[in-house]
Amino acid sequence: MTIEYEWRGDVDDDALNALHADGFGHPATATDWRARLHRHSLGWVCAREDGALIGFVNVAWDGGLHAFVLDTVVAPHRRSNGVGAALLAAAADGARAAHCAWLHVDFEEHLRPFYFAACGFEQTTAGLIAL
Repeated sequence: MTIEYEWRGDVDDDALNALHADGFGHPATATDWRARLHRHSLGWVCAREDGALIGFVNVAWDGGLHAFVLDTVVAPHRRSNGVGAALLAAAADGARAAHCAWLHVDFEEHLRPFYFAACGFEQTTAGLIAL
């Protein structure tokens, strides 16, 4: 399996909508990812195997020192093979190259081992308001 990871790679809306639906278990939408990413993101990482999109992570930012991981998704048939960790490593490299000092992530409890053990995030105190 040869997987290529690309910072700010070309985004095909249909492929990303399909991956997002498959990865998060919801019906496919018609999200205009390309416009959204170019409007709000520092960057993103696409993982491709033989040209097919099998992983994605979005890196939003505050325009300064803080970057935020969003929408991490790996195709179900490629999970538990290091694809997600490689996506996050490439995201961290991209944020570091943009001179960000912090990369933030929030996640559901079952993803704790992935983000802490596999990706190297450290636990912090944070707050959240559900809107």
